[in-house]
Amino acid sequence: MTYEILLGLIVFSLVSSITPGPNNLMLMASGANFGFRRSIPHMLGVALGFTFMVLLVGIGLVQVFEAFPVTYTLLKVVSLVYLLYLAWKIANAAPAGGSEAESGAPLTFIQAALFQWVNPKAWTMALTAVSIYSPSQSLAAVAFVAAVFGAVNLPCISVWTSMGLQLQRVLTSPLRLRAFNLLMALLLIGSLYPVLGAQQ
Repeated sequence: MTYEILLGLIVFSLVSSITPGPNNLMLMASGANFGFRRSIPHMLGVALGFTFMVLLVGIGLVQVFEAFPVTYTLLKVVSLVYLLYLAWKIANAAPAGGSEAESGAPLTFIQAALFQWVNPKAWTMALTAVSIYSPSQSLAAVAFVAAVFGAVNLPCISVWTSMGLQLQRVLTSPLRLRAFNLLMALLLIGSLYPVLGAQQ
């Protein structure tokens, strides 16, 4: 990989990781509702889950979708249902100050890692990264692309969790927190528009 291609990969990783999407919106809501420390498993699940996803996409998972198109349709349906469930969960989150039963909990490491498989933005990012920055699709090239994405992704998503944490200063009343959670849920649902709109 040349220096120019590496720089392009880093910039693509940065831009696609720092811009709004389902992961970042959920992490901002998690930071606002549960704080940074309790959101760390969620952040690690996103970063490592996505890195693993890029690796698997690069070594041939896309061929399964090409051989069995119904699996791609099934993935889209599952993605839609799961994102709607997560939006509901965000809209109904309670402040971190209550008991564990009242306040709920952020996504676990496993939940966040598995979410990558139904996240439309993650699929777009993984397919683009592998097809553009690892055209040979050798295991070494794909692993390198995945490692670069993982290294860039974690600091980017941490910014969103930190922004949510800073919002705790503003979200001092249950009404404000409820309004914020509803806004995050609506934005999460809105993030589906490019995917669903492209199908028409």
